[in-house]
Amino acid sequence: MRHPPRTSALLTAAALAMVSCALAVTGTAAGAAAPPPCTVTYSVAGQWAGGFQGAVTVTNNSSALNGWSLGFGFPAGQALSQGWGAKWSQTGSAVTAANESWNAALASGASVTTGFIASWSGANTAPGAFTLNGAACTTDSGPGPIPTPTPTPTPTPTPTDPTPTPTDPPPGAPELSVTGNRLTDRNGATRRLLGVNRSGGEFMCVQGHGIFDGPVDDASVRAIADWKANTVRIPLNEECWLGLDNIKPEYRGTAYTDAVRGLVDRVLAHGMTPVVELHWTYGQYTGNSSGCADVHASCQKPMPDAQYGPAFWTSVANTFKNDRRVVFDLFNEPYPDRATPTAAQAWTCWRDGGTCPGIGYEVAGMQDLVDAVRATGARNLVLVPGIAYSNDLSQWLTHSPTDPTGNLAAAWHVYNFNTCSSEACWDSTLAPVAARVPLVAGEIGENTCAHGFVDRVMKWFDDRALSYLGWTWNTWNCNSGPALITSYDGTPTAFGTGLRDHLRALN
Repeated sequence: MRHPPRTSALLTAAALAMVSCALAVTGTAAGAAAPPPCTVTYSVAGQWAGGFQGAVTVTNNSSALNGWSLGFGFPAGQALSQGWGAKWSQTGSAVTAANESWNAALASGASVTTGFIASWSGANTAPGAFTLNGAACTTDSGPGPIPTPTPTPTPTPTPTDPTPTPTDPPPGAPELSVTGNRLTDRNGATRRLLGVNRSGGEFMCVQGHGIFDGPVDDASVRAIADWKANTVRIPLNEECWLGLDNIKPEYRGTAYTDAVRGLVDRVLAHGMTPVVELHWTYGQYTGNSSGCADVHASCQKPMPDAQYGPAFWTSVANTFKNDRRVVFDLFNEPYPDRATPTAAQAWTCWRDGGTCPGIGYEVAGMQDLVDAVRATGARNLVLVPGIAYSNDLSQWLTHSPTDPTGNLAAAWHVYNFNTCSSEACWDSTLAPVAARVPLVAGEIGENTCAHGFVDRVMKWFDDRALSYLGWTWNTWNCNSGPALITSYDGTPTAFGTGLRDHLRALN
């Protein structure tokens, strides 16, 4: 769903302690001569068994540069796997991050932040020396190695595991798996995702207003649970999660990921399923139905980008892979059909990515994103949207990505103004999908500030025991948003009354 413009916002940044280290680099120039040519800050935003996410910020203390190359050495055998914000490479222990075309200019006193994911074993010792265009940067000795976190994953069966002995269902949110066309918990019981979207994390940070739109404290999450919702979908911003330097420092990287983790934890604490979702992404698109001309993640793009999309999902999957109660929604609303000449090309672009007609950046297809998630070892349920802003699933079964875990579900969005907004269309295009895989309506809504349309959607989905989530738990104008609430205490709009009363009646 596209969003109304925001002119002011309330910052609520929930922060949790996160395993991290920072190498703060300061120093003095030799004598009273020129200052040190550069200053570097190295940090680890997150670490897991065998891998970690890091960032390097370099400040140019000398004359302006048009082209830069940052160099350092991994001291303990760490191996780079992917990076962003620069062209990353590694030879032996030597690592180089060279500028991209869009951030080549580095004025005197300016800084640039780049990020990466790497593997490690033994000790994840921080680098001790950095260079900028061959000149040594000033460094201090950093803190010692980061202690290895001890993960506590809940055991879950794999396709080769013996059939587990049924036990009583665990309290709260279930660990979800795909069984045929149903979502099931560890005991094989059918589960449905029924709840709301909590918008804000996709746009507030890139607009410079904060991290979330309105409060995400315990009371506000409890208000969602009081509607008898069992699921909260949380839209995210690619650049804010990865800590790219066009985002204000207080809203990016560790600050952002900590806030998201905090919200996920509160959703789980209230017995609800969190769905983390990639919403706004990098890549310049000015073609048909363009939401903005900006290369940065400031609007809905037709497809995720190959430069940062897989890195985003590698990092998110590593963050949550030890908790299978967390669901991954790959991309909000693909619309390659608006850019490509034919539907066949659109569906091929959707699945395979690469160079897509009408889209000027390299695309990450749904298969690329599934591969990025599964390469981390994550077995979490993954939702895969269709095209036409997720409203078209007509070729989803034919083009669906492959998943070695068999744990994919189809995601669909519908509003009263969409093309596929009638029972006849749902019968012809959705029913065949729902007969084969679980179907989740990740967004349902209408711009009438009433609930007659979503009542019809919910009935069609209820009759088939399918899942749906209302857009959105935000205090916007329900005619333009649409918005479910007028206050974060859960007071509904006229539109929200329909969803609230329906969820309470189901439970």
